[in-house]
Amino acid sequence: MQLTKSLSRTPTPVLISRFARLEIGGLGRKIARAFGYRRPDNIAIEEIKIPDTQLALDATELVEACSPQFLVNHSIRTYCFGVAIARQLDIKADMEVFYLSSIMHDLGLVDPHDKSEGSFEVVGADVAQSFMLEKGASQEKADLVHEAIALHSAVGIAAKREAEIVLVHYGAGVDVIGFRAEDISSETRDAIVNAYPRLDFKQAFIPLLKTQVDNKPQCHIAGHYSLGFAGKIKAAPFVE
Repeated sequence: MQLTKSLSRTPTPVLISRFARLEIGGLGRKIARAFGYRRPDNIAIEEIKIPDTQLALDATELVEACSPQFLVNHSIRTYCFGVAIARQLDIKADMEVFYLSSIMHDLGLVDPHDKSEGSFEVVGADVAQSFMLEKGASQEKADLVHEAIALHSAVGIAAKREAEIVLVHYGAGVDVIGFRAEDISSETRDAIVNAYPRLDFKQAFIPLLKTQVDNKPQCHIAGHYSLGFAGKIKAAPFVE
C-alpha cells in the first residue's frame, strides 16, 4: 500500500466541486428517505460492539492520556456512527482496524503532536502507525490505519478507498458536519450521543482547527476552513 506522506491545501475550485457533489448526493438521499426509500433501521447502543482486543484497549488508553474528553468522545462516536452506516450500506470491514483508526484519528490535533509540521491528519497517521508497529501489529494493519487517519477529511478521495477508510470518513463526517447523517436513524444518533456526550463539541472543536489553519495556512484543513467549514460544524444536526 502506498502511504499518504503529505497533504496540502486543496485548490479552492477543486474543493468547491467536491463539496457541491456531496451536497447534491446528500440532498438526494434525504429526499429518498423522506419518501420512505431505504430508511435506516434503529440500532440499540448495545448492538454497537467496541473491540476489546489488547491493541484496541492500548490505543484508547493512548488517546485518553493526551486528549480532552470531548475529543475522546468524538472519536468513539466516529466509530459508532460508522458502524451504523456500515449496516445501512452493507459495508464489510475489519472492525478492529476501523476502531483503531477512529479512536486515533485526531491525535494530530493534541499536544505534543499539534505543533508538528504538516497537516494534522498525516501527523496523526504517522503517530498511530508507529504506535501500532511498536505494539506488534502487522505492517499491513498499521498501514491501513495510517491511510484511514491520513485521509479521513479528504473529500472526494476517502470514499473511494478501502472500507475502513470509507467508514472513518463517514463516521467523522456525521459527527462533525452531519455528512451522511441521513444514513442513521435519529433514534440511533440520539442513543450514541447519549452514550458518548458531545460535551460542547462544536464550541471546543472549532478552535482546534482554527489553530491549525493559523499556524499552517497551507495545511489540508485550511482549504475546508476557507469555504466556511466552521459554519458547517455549527449547522450539524446536534445541539452542541
